[in-house]
Amino acid sequence: MIQFDSVGKQYPGGYEALSGLSFRIEQGELVFLTGHSGAGKSTLLKLIPVLERPSRGQIVLNGIDLGRLSSRRIPYLRRRVGMIFQDHRLLYDRTVFENVALPLVIAGVPHRDLGRRVRAALDKVGLLHRETAYPITLSGGEQQRVGIARAVVTRPPILLADEPTGNLDPELSEEIMGLFEAFNRVGVTVLIASHDLGLIRRLGHRYLSLAEGRLVGDTGGGG
Repeated sequence: MIQFDSVGKQYPGGYEALSGLSFRIEQGELVFLTGHSGAGKSTLLKLIPVLERPSRGQIVLNGIDLGRLSSRRIPYLRRRVGMIFQDHRLLYDRTVFENVALPLVIAGVPHRDLGRRVRAALDKVGLLHRETAYPITLSGGEQQRVGIARAVVTRPPILLADEPTGNLDPELSEEIMGLFEAFNRVGVTVLIASHDLGLIRRLGHRYLSLAEGRLVGDTGGGG
């Protein structure tokens, strides 16, 4: 469960990125976040794993008030939130396997469990056959799938994606969105920022619309 109550975010210099945001996402929902470039989508996503802190208001994540969360507890929170970025953020001197294994290594997962969990994540995104490849040899869509595998390898209950199909053609975009729907079907809460309103409407899920940092629409999905 993700709940925002009157949340605002102001940056030094006075720029108001978000203002008066209030909404609730239930556990197991798939919700899109849409709006023009600069509407505040990325800032909103960064508040959930505490990559940024709000200037005002309250954010509650699975019963945890993020405003009361100490800095030393933040790494534990982030292990429960998978994040996927438009630019992949892959390490190009590491293989696909090593890229996906990285969150497990950081979390101290025993070496004997690494292979099984990494290969399970790669299998879910259809890239098991590319585990020894380097990211530079992959297509844009394959690189995005590696990013998704890395985000889900720790089995987080929440997945956040910031414009995950921004650089992909329509057919690949539909495939990537299908992966998110598959994770959602097994109970993962998914929040995806996307400017592709046509695709969002076709998929039929709930979507929140931002404009100038304010929530201007909350459209229930029929899917």
